[in-house]
Amino acid sequence: MGALARVWSVALNGVDGIPVEIEVAIGGGMPGVHLVGLPDAALQEAKDRVRSAVVHSGRNWPNERIVLALSPATLRKTGSRFDLALACGLLAAAGAIDRERLRGTALLGELALDGRLRPVRGVLPCLLAARAAGMARAVVPRAVLAEAALVDGLEALGADTLGEVLDWAAGNGLLHAAGAAAVAAGPAVAPPELADVIGQADARHALEIAAAGGHHLLMVGPPGTGKTMLAQRIVGLLPELDRGAALQLAAIRSVAGRLGDGAPLSTLAPFVAPHHSASAAALLGGGSGVARPGAVSLAHRGVLFLDECPHWPATVLDALRTPLEEGEVRLARADGTVHYPARFQLVLAANPCPCAPPIDRDCQCRADVRRRYLARLSGPLLDRVDLRVPMYPVTALSVEDVEPGATTATVRARVLAARAAATERWSGHGWRCNAEVPGTELRARFPLPADVLRPLEKRLEAGELSARGADRALRVAWTLADLAGTGRPDRAAVEAALYFRDRSAG
Repeated sequence: MGALARVWSVALNGVDGIPVEIEVAIGGGMPGVHLVGLPDAALQEAKDRVRSAVVHSGRNWPNERIVLALSPATLRKTGSRFDLALACGLLAAAGAIDRERLRGTALLGELALDGRLRPVRGVLPCLLAARAAGMARAVVPRAVLAEAALVDGLEALGADTLGEVLDWAAGNGLLHAAGAAAVAAGPAVAPPELADVIGQADARHALEIAAAGGHHLLMVGPPGTGKTMLAQRIVGLLPELDRGAALQLAAIRSVAGRLGDGAPLSTLAPFVAPHHSASAAALLGGGSGVARPGAVSLAHRGVLFLDECPHWPATVLDALRTPLEEGEVRLARADGTVHYPARFQLVLAANPCPCAPPIDRDCQCRADVRRRYLARLSGPLLDRVDLRVPMYPVTALSVEDVEPGATTATVRARVLAARAAATERWSGHGWRCNAEVPGTELRARFPLPADVLRPLEKRLEAGELSARGADRALRVAWTLADLAGTGRPDRAAVEAALYFRDRSAG
């Protein structure tokens, strides 16, 4: 009867880890290695990497029939993260290491031909899944040990080579233990100061409302009016991420290969600003083989800023409609559908026309050219944008002529107070901010008097506002009430929400 051993690793489906049991059987036929369980090309090549790494680590390779089975068998296995588990399982079956030592241990890492352990992507979500499956420890490449330390309740050990892991499994050595999880206490550089933006009182107010309620924002104006400056300053107004949201964002960055080494868990809301030449796959996620997260997922619980948005292809912009509504991206592939979180604030900036002169009266564009330029922002996409604000050229620069605006600290304090009021109201229902509340729930559980809603009803009756637009204006009204500290919107708040929704886009 042949020898049999079992070890554990973890597969990835999007940002969800799936524990994989690896069974190794030795004997019962002609010498050779057979890998089963729907492996992809990278995993099929693991047979050669594992053999070379085992031999160069000073261990004997069994000259027998070897079957490596990865279960669940119907799950497509991708990547090189299974190398370490395959090598340890094989040597456990051969009796070279103690099988009991590997019980309850998740093994992750790619092997070099000389036995070195190379880091792999997605360690954080893999270990979160291992912990949920009841595993007690994990062995990973030392290069990603800081990332593994973010998972509480799981002993994380790191190694530089396969030989170190095999010595530890044989009871003859120790592995590197993870230290305390590194958490960024704050941004390495202070966020840009909001008071540096000259003038633009309407746009500054709209930015404060957007930050307080999680609303989407469109700014339209000629170059040099401060659209990009304002967009970059919204992060300084947003509250820090709680640990759950920070871990979810870190898991997305881990899968994308963008998790930093120094302080991998950041509580700062992300700000992602892709160039308008980016492809749909770069924005939404995708790529050949395994679909990877795009900019919308990297901006999860933060801000996605699209500058010069009329220069983006209309089809790419329209693809944002589903993640804006549902808070996730679904990427369909032949082997299944991958889900990535994508609940972000959208901030758009646009010039009023292609020539974009400093003063509108100097525009040389024909009327039809101006219409086509901003028509790339489709009606359904604009209907999902809560706040629209035009921006005008600055006419004064001297200190005496410019009224100073509120500082970032002052506005952030108002934003945090408004967010706290919204959290107290919605947390029992599972929502974080006003922008996340479904319109039906808002109208059913928190109805407003008829006279307060009358401005909305007039716009609906006139066909100037869609039902979705009315719900979004109502959410903005609740945010205005939170900023004012009134508890519930009054008619003035509803009219102010419509004012920001009516502002011309060109």
